[in-house]
Amino acid sequence: MNEIVLMADPRVAAVPVTDCGEPLVDVRRHDALAVDSRRAEPSGAFAHLRQGVLDRLLKAQELLPDGVRLLFVEGYRPPALQRRYFDTYAGTLRAGHPNWSPQRIRVAASRYVSPPEIAPHSAGAAVDLTLVHADGRELDMGTRVNADPEESDGACCTDAAAIAPQARANRRVLGDALGAVGLVNYPTEWWHWSYGDRYWALRTGAAGALYGPRELPGPASDG
Repeated sequence: MNEIVLMADPRVAAVPVTDCGEPLVDVRRHDALAVDSRRAEPSGAFAHLRQGVLDRLLKAQELLPDGVRLLFVEGYRPPALQRRYFDTYAGTLRAGHPNWSPQRIRVAASRYVSPPEIAPHSAGAAVDLTLVHADGRELDMGTRVNADPEESDGACCTDAAAIAPQARANRRVLGDALGAVGLVNYPTEWWHWSYGDRYWALRTGAAGALYGPRELPGPASDG
């Protein structure tokens, strides 16, 4: 579909979920995948994904040009943390736009943070990532990972026009590899890709989502 469908769209929430029970696994146990520490927290939750998502990332990395690797930034996000992120960003929007209705705030917030009840990150289905050279230097992607729409003046959108040609080409390299293994992009965030969640199901025409929100068995461990 060519239109930008936001996470707050009722069609996303309407997708049924039949969780397949696949475990959350720690991506740091796979040396092939570079893991960044900017979202690290004591529990290690950030470094977890569903096994099927991790398997696809490892396959995508094999499709990248020589000398380029994926850099994993954040995967699983506990529901309570997702709620905090959403409420904080919605509060910022509310303060800047006191005349906006609650629904407009919700829709606008969902450009950058998913509503907690449908969040792909809380299902272990989504990953935020970028590309790095073999020496660890990040490729130019047009904005930093997690740049919000206000900060980036919309350049965070995957198909943003106002980015350099090289950044656009780098986004295409990332998208070609991840798309080839079945992940879908959230079009307002070039770094956000997912598989098996409600948004993925809507975009691909799947009958339902494979992964629903869940808590990480603690302390942070596979299972």
